[in-house]
Order: sequence, then C-alpha cells, then structure tokens
Amino acid sequence: MTVLLLSYYFEPDLSAGSFRNTSLAHALACQLGDAGRVHVITTQPNRYQSFRAEASADEQHGNLRISRIAVPNHSSGFVDQIRSYSHFYRSALTLTRHQPYDLIIASSSRLFSAFLGAYLARQQQVPLVLDIRDLFRENILELLRNPVVRLGLGPVLTWVEQYTFGTARHINLVSAGFADYFSRYQQATYSFFTNGIDDPFLDFPATPTRLAARPRVILYAGNIGEGQGLEKIIPAAAQQLGSAYRFVVIGDGGTRARLQQAVHEAQLTNVTIHPPMSRHALLADYEQADYLFMHLNDLKAFERCLPSKLFEYGATDKPLIAGVAGYAAQFVRQYVPNSLVFAPGDVAALVELLRHTPYRNEVRTAFIEQFRRQTISQGLANRALEVAGLPRSARLAKADVVS
Repeated sequence: MTVLLLSYYFEPDLSAGSFRNTSLAHALACQLGDAGRVHVITTQPNRYQSFRAEASADEQHGNLRISRIAVPNHSSGFVDQIRSYSHFYRSALTLTRHQPYDLIIASSSRLFSAFLGAYLARQQQVPLVLDIRDLFRENILELLRNPVVRLGLGPVLTWVEQYTFGTARHINLVSAGFADYFSRYQQATYSFFTNGIDDPFLDFPATPTRLAARPRVILYAGNIGEGQGLEKIIPAAAQQLGSAYRFVVIGDGGTRARLQQAVHEAQLTNVTIHPPMSRHALLADYEQADYLFMHLNDLKAFERCLPSKLFEYGATDKPLIAGVAGYAAQFVRQYVPNSLVFAPGDVAALVELLRHTPYRNEVRTAFIEQFRRQTISQGLANRALEVAGLPRSARLAKADVVS
C-alpha cells in the first residue's frame, strides 16, 4: 500500500501543521511497516520570513519519503498566500502525475491542501481522508473587510468546500466545535483527534519559587495575525497593568507591524517583541515566564476553533491566560486547570483577573496523559489506514523509520 500525505507545512518549519503532520507521517510509516510506504508532499520551510531552516528537497527514511516544494517568498497577505498555494498545487500535480496511491490524506487549515487531495483522490479513484484544522471559508469571509471581495469570493469558496468535503471518505476534525458545520456531509465518517503535546514539552521542569519583587512575565509565542488580534489586547492591558507586569511576544505575522505601532504610540516599556525562534530556544523562554498567554480575535468564526497553542502551554505548570470564546473557552475550563479565561478583547476582565487571582503553579498530569501527540497521531494513523481497508493485522509493529 502507498499512502500520500499532503501537508503545506512539515518539519523543520515552525507551525502547528508542521508539528502535527510530521508526527502523523511517522505514525503512518511505523504502522505500515513492510506492508507499505508513505509519501509526504510538502513545502520548503516558509512559514515566517524572519525564520529560515534548511531542509532537503527529497528525503528517504525507510518507508517514509518526503518531497519538499520550494514556493515563492511571501508575506502573510492573502494574495501572496494564494500565489504560494497555487505554486504548491501545480508542483504537487507534477510530482504525483505517474505515482499511483492507495490512500490520500490531506491535512488542511486553509482548504487548498484539502482541495488538492480531493482532486487527486477523484483522479485516482482512491479513498480520501481529510484532517481539518480550521474552517477557512468561514474565517476568511469574516476577516475580509472589502464587501465586494467578500461577495465575489463567497460562492467560489462554497463550491471548493462542497467539492472537497463531499469527496472525503473520512474526515477528522481537530475541534468538536466544527461538528455541526460538517453535518451536511453524510457520506463521510468522522473522528475528533485534537492537536497534542509534543515530546519536548513532556518533561517541562517545575517552576522554582521566585521573589515577587520582579515584574511578572506574560509570554505569548506564536503567530501575530488577524486571527490573534494581539494589537487589540496587549498594548491596552500593558498600559493598565504598568511596571508590575511585562509582556514578551515571540513570533511574526501579518499584523506584527500593527502591534509594534500600537506599542510605540503608547510609549510602552513593558512590552517587547522578538522574532520566531526554534522550539529548543523557546523552551528556555517558557521557563522564564510566569504566565503563558493566548488570544483569538473577537470573531464568531473563532468560537468553533481549538487553538493548538493551548496544548503546548498546558504541558507546563504555568498559569494559562486565555482570551477565547465558544468551544475553546469550554475546553480550557474543562481540561486545563489553573487557567484564567476572559472574553476576547476584554482588557478590563484580563486586568481584573491578573490583579485578583493568586499566583500559583500546577502540574497538569491528567491533561498531559490525555493529550500526548504521539498517542493522538497513532490513533489518527490507525483510523486512516482502516479507511483504506488495511486491517491492523496486516501491519507490522515496527518499520525502518528514523523518527
């Protein structure tokens, strides 16, 4: 059996999709063993212009092959991303032209990798498994400010969604909040394998007792874009909290300049912004932080989402500050103890929570055990191979794979 895995991001790139699909690829290869092989088609690292990592165009590790496509340089703008995805789409068609597959898996947050998977699955008449990490159509139509563009783009994206989701034999949803959105696609079976905690975060050291005299450090690490709306919350909160707290932001994205401008205009000295860094380096900053911060923009579409960052944060013993609504708020309250949850954009609520909630650290043992990435990836890989008709008995326990 030959499995094609389509993922726009893959190791060593820095993104939730990269971490998730790298783990999934190895799980698939391990479960297949001598019974098959896995072909990953992805891109050369391109998530952030301010962070570059070297990677080979073609790699072979036992029964796992990784083909990386070099895409044009792009910012986080919508037009640039369309151009980049179009190049990936055309190049992937070339790579797969004379390659027969028995199963196609497409992992997608921005719909286009899923659309590519649907096209190839129809072309080769093989099962399609989709791993859906975001609702692109709903999100982009709410984020777009130009009503004319929204009006023209809406029907196109609706058709792309119907074509793509209607092709799938099985659909995995990373958030249970997506379930009602997919109720119309009855031809598919469904699973809910969430994001998870990667190995580097499983042995996070206990936070030592510190003197309360220094400013409390609130760390945000991740994308700085329209989806996060950091410029709407961090500058105002930093101004009200004053010198007792310091915000440290690590990342890049389409609204980084907007955040920097807001910090500059308010003449804030308790907010610092740093470029993306490797996960190894990031762990050191996590250790130095007092709080770990996440925020989603105040949009209806995001009420269904479950941000991947909360799994990383939840593996530490640091208090989690979460500006989220809908399903994400419900999930945090249920599964992530020692969390401060407030409505997106509500500066007053954030300041109130920080000032009146006693500080403490707590190891989230149950959360870590339930949401290990390796366990989740093995479960998703098993479900995908079952869809293809390969029973567990036909697979080997081990494969010659470099993890």
